[in-house]
Amino acid sequence: MKETELWARMRHHLGDGYYRVWATEQHLDRLEGRTVSQALAEGWPAKAVWRAVWGALELPERDR
Repeated sequence: MKETELWARMRHHLGDGYYRVWATEQHLDRLEGRTVSQALAEGWPAKAVWRAVWGALELPERDR
């Protein structure tokens, strides 16, 4: 997964006005307490970050 796809999926599920805020404010256990933005800046793969987001948002399996 490319980072652009991660952002597109987050925008789809969280909305234009909120997804970037959520990415900088929400600390995720699956990212060892990092935010999405922090994890990406540290080089975490976008696919691993998406899986953490997917789990945190409790999205359906089809969106995994």
